[in-house]
Amino acid sequence: MSSFSFSRRLFLKASLAGVAGLFCRPAFSRTQVSPLLPAGRLPLYNIHTKERLEIAYRDSSGKYNTDALDALNWILRCHYSGKVIDMDISMIEFLNYVHKNVGRDKEIHIVSGFRSQEYNSLLLLQGRKVKRNSLHIQGKAIDIMVPGVSLSALRKVAVSLRYGGVGYYRQADFVHLDSGRFRIW
Repeated sequence: MSSFSFSRRLFLKASLAGVAGLFCRPAFSRTQVSPLLPAGRLPLYNIHTKERLEIAYRDSSGKYNTDALDALNWILRCHYSGKVIDMDISMIEFLNYVHKNVGRDKEIHIVSGFRSQEYNSLLLLQGRKVKRNSLHIQGKAIDIMVPGVSLSALRKVAVSLRYGGVGYYRQADFVHLDSGRFRIW
């Protein structure tokens, strides 16, 4: 192999790595300081359990409050099985970005947060259009609606952020958000 192709291969690999770095979103841990994010406060209402939670999950210095994250995990639990999972922090931050862009005074209604494997399987058996390996099962997806905000406006805000997956379910009256790669449907 010539030294030219070896150098070209290294150049291409380095270039691809650099481009990938430009498009990667930050990953968040439960204790990481993230001062560049908007205020970490969410007002939530779970439509199945009828529970409300308004909570600051991250302080002004960017430090995550683990008790608050546990409370978020609880309200986002599977309403069918009662199982709780640690929701992906990137998902919570995506939800927060959307909330800050649709109106801070608006309450987010949770249609579906974490979904247990049992509940997901039941939905599949019922013929619902859910994926067998849904990101809901991994704690990386949330279906929402915001009273006073049209679904199309909610979708438009989420898409404009180019952060994760955004699904528009007009008939079911919710917008799907996930912390996977950016895509729209």
